[in-house]
Parts: sequence; C-alpha cells; structure tokens
Amino acid sequence: QVQLVESGGGLVQAGGSLRLSCAASGRIGTVNAMGWYRQAPGKQRELVATVRSGGSTMYADSVKGRFTISRDNAKNTVYLQMNSLKPEDTAVYYCKATITFRGNYWGQGTQVTVSS
Repeated sequence: QVQLVESGGGLVQAGGSLRLSCAASGRIGTVNAMGWYRQAPGKQRELVATVRSGGSTMYADSVKGRFTISRDNAKNTVYLQMNSLKPEDTAVYYCKATITFRGNYWGQGTQVTVSS
C-alpha cells in the first residue's frame, strides 16, 4: 500500500503565505508525477500544480506567479509554496502521486482557509 500524508494547511489572511507538504510512504516503487489539487465547497476538484520526476512543472492559470511546486525525489515528498494568497484560494488541498504501473494515489486532504 501507498500512503500520502499532507501537512501545512491552516488559516491565513489574504496576502499571506503557506507551505504544504506531502510525503509518500509504503510500497512506493517509481513515483512519476506528484501534484496538488483543490476542491472548494460546491465546486469540482481542480488541478493546482504538478511536477514530474524530471522536474517539469505545470500550473493552473489562477495560481501562476503565486504558487511554486517542488519535489524531493529522495524523500518522495512534494511541496507547494503558496504566496499572495487570496480568499478564492480557500479549499481542501489534496496531494496526488502517480506511480508507474500502479496508478494514482491520493492524500486525505488539508484545509486552507484565506480570510479577507
């Protein structure tokens, strides 16, 4: 089994920063892509950012220039540095890992709340 454990969520004022972490453990094998998704109340889950094992990244337009995704392959950990947070960033943030030949795994989610 593979476990993804997220941390770093919380309450922050608009304009503030938070850093999310997600560590993968268990029978990991080869982790291809890791990423962050979010789901706000009443909305569908959406992509925030992804990073592949080679380091290439992709961001949602809404977070470009404010969020930075990074990865420590040795620790099977992915980070999301979130700066200049806005109230519309409020959501539950989920970590996802894509493992070669095994599929996708999700974390339990961490709440991020941005107050105006």
